[in-house]
Amino acid sequence: MEGVERQGLSTGKKSTPGRIILLNGASSSGKTVLARALQDRIENPFWHLSIDHFRDSGVLPMARIARRDFRWSDLRGRFFAGFNATLAACAEAGNDLIVEHILENEGWCETLIELLKPFNVYFIGVHCSLEELTRREVARGDRLLGSAARDFHSVHIGRCYDIEVQSEAGVTVNIPKLLDGWRSGCRQSDFSPRP
Repeated sequence: MEGVERQGLSTGKKSTPGRIILLNGASSSGKTVLARALQDRIENPFWHLSIDHFRDSGVLPMARIARRDFRWSDLRGRFFAGFNATLAACAEAGNDLIVEHILENEGWCETLIELLKPFNVYFIGVHCSLEELTRREVARGDRLLGSAARDFHSVHIGRCYDIEVQSEAGVTVNIPKLLDGWRSGCRQSDFSPRP
């Protein structure tokens, strides 16, 4: 850490705020495939962050949750509040982010809009047919069955995006569209500054 501090963390210099590409879609809708393809093709070094990264990295006590030592319902609200605050902190430090999210609960989007107000956010709606969502959910085997269907019916309601894609079209079709939109700088979503 000492070497890192010598390289600039302790200098007090303010970094340029990071930019955020935010993908919202149902569980199993293809957000991860799109995020990885974007990270691979975009000009700058973007971090790829998702709820699954936190879950799968061992940050959460998943074994104890599975054993019912802790109830997920007791931890869930704090987990998402922390995840959202982490996004703002990483961007404030100057990191560009590609974020996967499922804005499924009432008020979550509004909270995130407030947290991310200082940043350039490119908001992407990731759609997928219910039949394909269900097929993917079953094939993955690591999701509570029915989650994708529940998300399908709620996650996009009332949302205004900069761009929307159908994940079944594939990355060959979707990535050029997403990058063109990103590079245009045109923002008109829920996250765009209001006059």
